[in-house]
Amino acid sequence: MRDTTVTRLTLLLALTLVGAESAHAQQRQPPAPRITLEEAKTAMDAAEAEARANGWNLAFVITDAEGTPIYVRRMDGVPTRNYEVAMNKTNTAITAQMNTADYAAAVEAGRIEPIEGALTYDGGLLLRRGGEIVGAFSASGARGAEDAQAVRAGMEAIGIQP
Repeated sequence: MRDTTVTRLTLLLALTLVGAESAHAQQRQPPAPRITLEEAKTAMDAAEAEARANGWNLAFVITDAEGTPIYVRRMDGVPTRNYEVAMNKTNTAITAQMNTADYAAAVEAGRIEPIEGALTYDGGLLLRRGGEIVGAFSASGARGAEDAQAVRAGMEAIGIQP
């Protein structure tokens, strides 16, 4: 009987300590800033409208500040490859901490080392709010400048300047 009580108390103490450590860890690391799902939908709708108005079929990706997708859209007739390129553009922007066109220019000028697997195509832009990165937004399927134009239209719809 005593062993059972001691075991239960030990288990209860261990669970309490684990819970306290978990709560403490959450307090130390606030969640990464990000745009909301509603903002992502609004931005995506505006970007797609810009693409349609110009006759471009695009794949789009919006991620949080850590590069995890929040919202993805592939217009009809767009090859899977364009989604993969759009995803790589957001990864490049998040990893480099700069828009993909700026990253490409910095690599070409020798100001930074290339990131393995990164793309140097225009159309991957960081989303910043109050100077803080809250995500990335990219498009793929047209020329890089056209991809970027569609993304900028989406950004403007949610009040984020490129």
